[in-house]
Amino acid sequence: MIMKMRTLMIAVITSLVFVSIGSFSIAKTDTVKNITITKNEAKEESKPATDITAAKTESSDDKNQVDDDDINRFTNTIVLIKDFYVQPTGDKTLLDSAIRGMVSGLDPHSEYLDKDAYKALLTTTSGEFGGIGIEITPEYGILKIVSPIDDTPASKAGIKASDYIVAINDKLVSEMTLQEAIEKLRGKAGSKVNLTILRKGEKAPLSFKLTREIIHIVSVKSKMLDSQFGYIRISQFQEPTAKLMQNAIKVLKKKNNGKLQGLILDLRNNPGGLLESAVNIVNQFLDSKALKSQYDDLIVYTEGRLPDAQYKAKADGTDTLDGAPIVVLINGGSASASEIVAGALQDYNRALIVGMPSFGKGSVQTVIPLDKTHALKLTTALYHTPSGRVIQNVGIIPDVRVENLKVENNTSEADMAMIAPIKEYQLKNHLKGNSDKKPENADLFNQNELALAEQDFQLFQALKVLRTMQMLHAQMEKNKAIHPTTAATQ
Repeated sequence: MIMKMRTLMIAVITSLVFVSIGSFSIAKTDTVKNITITKNEAKEESKPATDITAAKTESSDDKNQVDDDDINRFTNTIVLIKDFYVQPTGDKTLLDSAIRGMVSGLDPHSEYLDKDAYKALLTTTSGEFGGIGIEITPEYGILKIVSPIDDTPASKAGIKASDYIVAINDKLVSEMTLQEAIEKLRGKAGSKVNLTILRKGEKAPLSFKLTREIIHIVSVKSKMLDSQFGYIRISQFQEPTAKLMQNAIKVLKKKNNGKLQGLILDLRNNPGGLLESAVNIVNQFLDSKALKSQYDDLIVYTEGRLPDAQYKAKADGTDTLDGAPIVVLINGGSASASEIVAGALQDYNRALIVGMPSFGKGSVQTVIPLDKTHALKLTTALYHTPSGRVIQNVGIIPDVRVENLKVENNTSEADMAMIAPIKEYQLKNHLKGNSDKKPENADLFNQNELALAEQDFQLFQALKVLRTMQMLHAQMEKNKAIHPTTAATQ
């Protein structure tokens, strides 16, 4: 039986509502288009691609022009979905899906925020929410973990940066939208969620059963590594982070007679945060008077298409460490604001960067409300380090590359020599000096070194680098004191 041909009719009204936010403005236009097609007509009107391209010029303006064929293709798609899709689909659903697809096709970080997504974003920025504590980004149709947040269910369970979430509660992530995946990861404190994860080097998927918690982010932690060197861990850049770090340095100085001989700034698995916070952190380590207008005193700058996307931050502070050496620890989970801090301190030779290459997320996202319940999160600019390096897709390359190796408890004596070199007094039948006593606290020193190497090999190596830097710095200061005129002319 031959089905009768029927004519498909649709009147499509496209309205772009006036929006004015800062420099963003879109004029209101109304376009009404009546389209009548039949199946035979659609077949006859289809033209080979060569005919279409031949009619076009090579200019980029012509390539980006929307013609009748483009409009027909869009409206015909709506007609065919509404008439032939297995389930009835409303106009609102199609409109939301069209906007979502249009925005998600730009880059992994641009996003259409519907009512639920916009509400979730506002909840997240308030600093407290129920979840497992991870920063994620879509990649290859699944979710890549940028970094687990310190002291959260994810970090405690052993989830790592660069892991891939392929399933949530046994449902494939590839079958979800980004917002659906986020909603499944979040939930009430005390509720359970199961993650199936792929990890480089593992032959089979890993399964994690996590209990959601209210995520309270403590952005700054600090301690003394020994009697000379301080350690500050920044897990995320929030509004109070710069002030918290300033207070932490004061406390560390007080523990060491008012001065630190060096500092390790740990930015590993720090997914970023507020740009202003990162700028204030850098400003505390640079002496603006000593920069001599190098790189125009810039800490970071952005470039985008709109005037509001042009941003420059300049150093105008004093060095809170008085020139004491700094080591910045980074890894593949260090992203965005973390890379801004590391890149600026590296450009000015103020710190040595140790660890593994960073994530490479150097773009600026701006949330632009569409109405009271919907918004667009759009990439509007790219970050540059003071010297002009682009962070996006490249990241920050460490000066000293150190992988996160594991030191076992049953380390052999030969391997131990790499961690804590053998001293003369430890050798059998060693020659005695004025006294055969061991150096004070020698055993304690070795025990602490071994414990740090077992616990965190990258931090252990960073401390060794910092000690070397401190010795060189002390020698330079000594030379300046002996030969002040020569030092001034260098």
